[in-house]
Amino acid sequence: MKKREKCFALKEWCLLIGSFVLIVGAYLIFDRGQPLKLIASLIGATAIIFAGKGNPVAQILFVAFSLIYGYISFFCAYYGEMLTYVGMTLPMSVFSFITWLKNPYSSESSQVRVNHLKAKESPFMAVLTVIVTVGFYFILKVFGTANLIVSTFSVATSFLAVYLTFRRSPFYALAYALNDIVLIVLWLLAAIANPSYFSVVACFIAFFVNDINGFLSWRKMQREQNLPTQPTEIL
Repeated sequence: MKKREKCFALKEWCLLIGSFVLIVGAYLIFDRGQPLKLIASLIGATAIIFAGKGNPVAQILFVAFSLIYGYISFFCAYYGEMLTYVGMTLPMSVFSFITWLKNPYSSESSQVRVNHLKAKESPFMAVLTVIVTVGFYFILKVFGTANLIVSTFSVATSFLAVYLTFRRSPFYALAYALNDIVLIVLWLLAAIANPSYFSVVACFIAFFVNDINGFLSWRKMQREQNLPTQPTEIL
């Protein structure tokens, strides 16, 4: 286990290299003038691969991605994205980092222990998501956020994703994949006015593929960890 965790598996290296090629290629074709977009995209792609392995390092990378992505979103008047990532994803990534460290699969493993959410938690999660989404809708409306409805839906999927990440559920990756689809649409709308944003579209296409792989990886982790000797969960 320790030997396997020292580096990515072949599939993960292929995904990472493929993501880098797509992201860098799109940047060279459509942008070249805003290196922060490239840096954020590369950090984000790397973070998703680490997250798919259940490695807490992913959450530190998500903090860096949130800061840069929030900065980019601000200048595109996507205040929803800025507030979501800086005000929600960033602090939740810090909390998730702490929680993941407290819940390793074993004392010799850097892999987080997968959590099994109880059925009664789903209604609580749904209500909380609705409350956060409605609250953000009015905040974003006051700020004059571009593409308000799509931006609001992005808040909903982002909150669901960070909540499930904090709770160490495999379904966090599906929530992020749904968020990726929303963001592809959002940045396509921005790219109509400014083609340089096609580089951001390419970024989230790469994220979508990696998040789907992350979900499959976590389900595999869940099966492998489904042992009677699992330690008691630490919140």
